[in-house]
Amino acid sequence: MKQDKTDIASDSQQGSPQTEEEQEMWLAVRRERLARERRRNLIIVASVEVAALLVLVFLIWKWRSPPAADQTAAVVVSVKVAKVTKETIAVPVSAVGTIFPREQATVAAKISAQIKRMGILKNKVVRAGEVIAELESRDLVAQRNEAIAVLNQERANERSVTTGTIPQTNAQDQKALRDALAKVAAARATYERRLVLYQKGGISKKDLETSQFDLTTAENELRLTEQTLALRAKSLNPNDRAIAAARVQAAQQRVATLDAQLSYATIRAPITGVVTDQFQYEGEFAASGGKLVNIADISEVIVKAPFADTVAAQLKVGDVAQVIPTDTTGEEMTGKVTLISRSSDPLNRSVEVWVTLGNGAGRLRANGAAQVTAATLTKTDAIVVPAAAVTLDASDGNEGTVMVVDTANVAHETKVTIGIRTAEKIEIASGLLGGETVVIEGNYALPDGTKVEVAQEAPAGDTSSAAK
Repeated sequence: MKQDKTDIASDSQQGSPQTEEEQEMWLAVRRERLARERRRNLIIVASVEVAALLVLVFLIWKWRSPPAADQTAAVVVSVKVAKVTKETIAVPVSAVGTIFPREQATVAAKISAQIKRMGILKNKVVRAGEVIAELESRDLVAQRNEAIAVLNQERANERSVTTGTIPQTNAQDQKALRDALAKVAAARATYERRLVLYQKGGISKKDLETSQFDLTTAENELRLTEQTLALRAKSLNPNDRAIAAARVQAAQQRVATLDAQLSYATIRAPITGVVTDQFQYEGEFAASGGKLVNIADISEVIVKAPFADTVAAQLKVGDVAQVIPTDTTGEEMTGKVTLISRSSDPLNRSVEVWVTLGNGAGRLRANGAAQVTAATLTKTDAIVVPAAAVTLDASDGNEGTVMVVDTANVAHETKVTIGIRTAEKIEIASGLLGGETVVIEGNYALPDGTKVEVAQEAPAGDTSSAAK
């Protein structure tokens, strides 16, 4: 009551009624309001206590109640697996090399002349023997005609020196030689006919001897004529004949030289290939020895790559190598090692290795770059798993774990030691025997003893899942 009056006094100071009746009325209102606030506070406190009690009851019930059936079921994880295989594996080594055509030629002018005809040849395929350019050669044609005339003159002079300077005498000697030959032939024919008649008794021996005498006389006259011609030829000056013959030979050599120079005016492709460079064009002046075009046969190419001398020692001619051009990544091509240099570079201790491969599609460009990958330290019958199956303890370490799936589809963590490592496969040096089923996808942070569901089993040696 005292508190109520105090509150009324406080309210009266704030402008409340001051009469006794008004004070009684205000006191009743105040009591009702205080009663409502007490009931509300009691309800809030009771609600909190009930909620706390319910939570406590629920926790006690939860602790004492048995686990539900769906909570007792083991968690099943979907994974992809692959079989552990035994196969050959090798350490890949790579180096960037330069692409060279199997055969290439630089075509140059052999005479100095203006280019009369020459098309745009760059990137064009030319065949061996095909005409690729013609040089101006009218001056050479005129010089050859002049040399032919000189040659004819020297030949006539040689004939004059050799046969003599009196044509009539030469003609008479030739006639005498022909007459002597004809007389010998007639006498021999007459003698042979009379010999047959004599053997048959048709003529006397005297007639046969007469024919034999005529034949002997004709043969003697022939020998005399031949000796006369030889003596007249020897009477000429031998030096004059030698000089005449030398002048004829010199004239012939001059004609041959001009023929060769005329052939140089027509320029032909020495090999079949692609014109990679063109240095001069139609209408320009080509100097003797000046380059015109470069021709490269790129149907087969050689990639020359520098490998470390320690690696080159493990390679041999005939080894298979993979080649990937740097300008078209992903187009892997296969070649063979055809040469390993017998010397090394003293600066970087590298050895040049040649890899030869076909380039029928023309994907490799001459003087381009390509990555060469060869295999070393080849090991047969090795235990191999996809690279994705191994979780390494350290990126550069040789120990890790694999998840092996048993017949009950439960994954077990297995410690392994690795050996040879490639981008797609890893050799297991210890920890596996071969034939096991390992997880290749979904094995990251997979607890030991987890029940798994095999979503896909990769075929033996298939590393497509690992690549993904």
